[in-house]
Amino acid sequence: MEGNTAEGVIDAHHHVWDLSVRDQDWITGPQLAPLRRDFLLTDLESEAQAAAVTATVLVQTIDVPEETPEFLALAQDSDLVAGVVGWTDLTSPDVARALAALREGPGGEHLVGIRHQVQGETDPRWLVRPDVLRGLAAVAEAGLVYDLVVRPHQLAAAHEAARLLPGLTFVLDHAGKPPIASGQLRPWADAVRLLASLPNTVCKLSGMVTEADWDQWSVEDLQPYADTVLDAFGPRRLMFGSDWPVCRLAATYAEVISAARELTAALRPAERHEVFAGTALRTYGLTSTGPPAAQEAPCA
Repeated sequence: MEGNTAEGVIDAHHHVWDLSVRDQDWITGPQLAPLRRDFLLTDLESEAQAAAVTATVLVQTIDVPEETPEFLALAQDSDLVAGVVGWTDLTSPDVARALAALREGPGGEHLVGIRHQVQGETDPRWLVRPDVLRGLAAVAEAGLVYDLVVRPHQLAAAHEAARLLPGLTFVLDHAGKPPIASGQLRPWADAVRLLASLPNTVCKLSGMVTEADWDQWSVEDLQPYADTVLDAFGPRRLMFGSDWPVCRLAATYAEVISAARELTAALRPAERHEVFAGTALRTYGLTSTGPPAAQEAPCA
């Protein structure tokens, strides 16, 4: 495949869940009904193999402590999952101890980052609360990165947190959820560029199809938003993620990867490699198919 190297594609953002183990209480209403079923790693593996995906990053879905150890154990037994972005209570005074316990448990070497469902917080400045900043500092001290799942109105606080904690790499999931369905670029684009001005920030080219019109999106609809993050972050701070299985609300796994290739078609092969593998390898400290290696700070 054009633009890929021997490492193949790294899918830097996907989920799994088993409803017999734990409910996903965010899956409500008729629109999300297609997601109200089990999505297991075995379901993803055949689709990933067909797309030459050689490694993935499994990302938390709900803010409960039990999920992350389960994901780490799953990664330990998987040839596909190279890293896990988990969850811990950032407001707890015991964040450092909790992170150490995750690292010491089964599959703990696969822990590469932490995420919280900030998009669901009513306080738009949740990320810069003193207790949260203390928790984020502990994430940095543990050598992990922090994934940002925020809506556009929360990007200002994300920028402030990243400015206050230059030693922590912040990874913006789903390009900050731009309003693609409405066709608006601003103020989202301005907020994204401000965040990208900080060298300790990275962005995922992910989750875009579900911010567009689910039934009739096109690559042309996505292009202005992809161009914005490409220009703001550059290929060495941008990484591909499928957001499987959530993407299935609007597109198949193959369609998401095809769209990402079209959105990056103007890049040179070496730049496309960064988006489809290199940035994820560096940011999360991954080997292409295995547990994390020593992490390297992203390049500006």
